[in-house]
Amino acid sequence: MAERQTHEPAPSEVWRATGERIDALISAGAAGGPAARERGEELVRLVTDFYGAGLERLLDLVHEHGGLDDKILAALADDDLVASVLLVHGLHPYSVETRVENALESVRPYLGSHGGDVELLGVTADGAVRLRLLGSCDGCPSSSATLALAVRGAVEAAAPEISAIEVEDAADPPEAPGPLVPVDSLFSRLRAAAPDGTDTGTGTDAEAGGSGASWQPVPALLALESGGVERLSAAGFPVVACRIGPDVFAFRDRCARCEQPMKGATLARRLGGGAGDGVLRCSACRAHYDVRRAGACVDTDADGAHLDPLPVLADGASVSVAVPAAPAVAT
Repeated sequence: MAERQTHEPAPSEVWRATGERIDALISAGAAGGPAARERGEELVRLVTDFYGAGLERLLDLVHEHGGLDDKILAALADDDLVASVLLVHGLHPYSVETRVENALESVRPYLGSHGGDVELLGVTADGAVRLRLLGSCDGCPSSSATLALAVRGAVEAAAPEISAIEVEDAADPPEAPGPLVPVDSLFSRLRAAAPDGTDTGTGTDAEAGGSGASWQPVPALLALESGGVERLSAAGFPVVACRIGPDVFAFRDRCARCEQPMKGATLARRLGGGAGDGVLRCSACRAHYDVRRAGACVDTDADGAHLDPLPVLADGASVSVAVPAAPAVAT
């Protein structure tokens, strides 16, 4: 079983860092006083409006010549960088509801590993997304982590202009990372200032605090065969992953029973289980964990032990794992 370390940042991470740097430079303008800040924000607003008008005209011309078909629109929406720019200018081809539903669809395999699902109840007039947890995900010990790392992260990346995420019968989860360009911050600064000089944009939680997790591309998992197990590091966080058919499951690389890394772990069908079932076995203490039940230990003396599950997004061309911001090192 191979162990790999991810080194080179993906292009998406480079552009995300660029967007964050833009936001930091705008915020730093406040050090020069109110006048300097206003001039800096006006400059960004004018330049962005200029390029936004050009981008809108470009799309109009392509549409007039019959080139903006459903296939092209889908390609634009699926590209993180292009989608972020279109969002800034209000030109994204898909509605908020469609983007949120697509985001939920992308995390449903992970929710299914908890025996649960999530339903979109709607988007309110003030931009709040209302969700409902279904199945055993509702009230299970890992529901908060599921929301924070999977649902909220996917929804906010797909629709950063939303004002809040409301979950029925569940506490509000912490913040998760947004799209490549910090659209929330740009939205507030690109709105015209009020006559009295005050900002008419609304601030966001994302501007005030940091995120608790980040999506990390893990190319090694694309080549992982069904039945295979692999230990690796994603942004310094130890991960153990396995594949059953098309489904990839990832957990923190630490056994819940012996608290040792899952070195030499193997994947096998659960005794009496059906096709598609799988248990991950720790080679050190021989504990068994059901990967489709969020890593719950299935041993008779388990006493509620379970692995720490990590959300996985796989689209056939890439695999990403959401890991906590503070790295934990396996020994």
